[in-house]
Amino acid sequence: MRYDTIILGAGAAGMMCAAFSGGRTLVLDHARAPGEKIRISGGGRCNFTNIYAGPENFLSQNPHFCKSALSRYTQWDFIDLVTRHGIAYHEKTLGQLFCDTSAKEIIAMLRAEMQRARAELRLHTSVVSVSHDGHSFTVETEAQGNRQSLTCANLVLATGGKSIPKMGATGLAYDIARQFGLTLTDTRPALVPFTFSDTPFKPLSGTALPVRASAGGTGFDEAMLFTHRGLSGPAMLQISSYWREGADIHLNLLPDSDPFETLKGKRQTDGRRNLSTVLGHLLPAKLADFLATEWRLTGNLADQSDAALRTLSDRLQNWTLRPTATEGYRTAEVTLGGIDTDGLSSRTMEAKTLPGLYVIGEAVDVTGWLGGFNFQWAWSSGWAAGSAIAQKQATR
Repeated sequence: MRYDTIILGAGAAGMMCAAFSGGRTLVLDHARAPGEKIRISGGGRCNFTNIYAGPENFLSQNPHFCKSALSRYTQWDFIDLVTRHGIAYHEKTLGQLFCDTSAKEIIAMLRAEMQRARAELRLHTSVVSVSHDGHSFTVETEAQGNRQSLTCANLVLATGGKSIPKMGATGLAYDIARQFGLTLTDTRPALVPFTFSDTPFKPLSGTALPVRASAGGTGFDEAMLFTHRGLSGPAMLQISSYWREGADIHLNLLPDSDPFETLKGKRQTDGRRNLSTVLGHLLPAKLADFLATEWRLTGNLADQSDAALRTLSDRLQNWTLRPTATEGYRTAEVTLGGIDTDGLSSRTMEAKTLPGLYVIGEAVDVTGWLGGFNFQWAWSSGWAAGSAIAQKQATR
């Protein structure tokens, strides 16, 4: 069977590309339903974009690569699409936009856009092999024990990365990219919780507080959550993209105040109180008790000199920890790294050495921060490839 375009992957980027590619388009996926990562995202309400999305919110070996797609299909373009489909949404903190009702509305919207474009969707279909004869691509598929050979002029890799393998992530795009001469940057789990081998924070499990977390020279002001295995919450997920094994992370437990001045003032009013008790007025009680034991804080506040309070303040504002690892791809929201952007056109997402081969979404070495940025990259890169394919077909 002959198609103009075959898109591997019915996720956010793949469905977006199909809505704009025109011609006879087929989307293939081995999953039982399209957009599974959309469905579970944002607690089931899909943080579908961020009003502050820009190139500075993305990591890549080439930080300029994402600029073209992001500037030509912006968050405002996608918000307009959401509005036209009558999907109610709201803004949470830091510009994050969520559906009022359900992430399934975003999937239904993309399905409707695909139907409008007359793109075909096949699920429960595995890719056995991909080849290129110098003119067109051949995709060998298998569904329910039946094999079929499909050909196309344009092949789009939109199967994502390695994150959340229980949802079907396989790294297929990487294998096909290598097959056709594209190179990969190192890949690793990103937007993922940290673990500690000796589980020191087990007594604090469930405790949360706002912090400024830093790693690799980059910091974020967000919430942190102690778990039975280590540290999670938005702040930890953000810095996990910048952390490397064996490195420290730095936590400011009181980012919105000057603990030295606060403690110095309380020394005048609450001097008879135990130091750990006073600390419990500044931090969650469990954490205050934990740190008092960990740091061997003893005596009343009145007994503490300015130098002692300064030392304590410095520790509160730069608690240095060394994680053992992260929870890995099992819980990582995205994959950092991927198919090297040097081999792709930033305008069309097409491979420079093999016309007709496109790579979009998470498979590319472009990784966003937490907060709707990775979805925006899916929309922008999917649109860029789809529009380029449609334009190419229109000029034939």
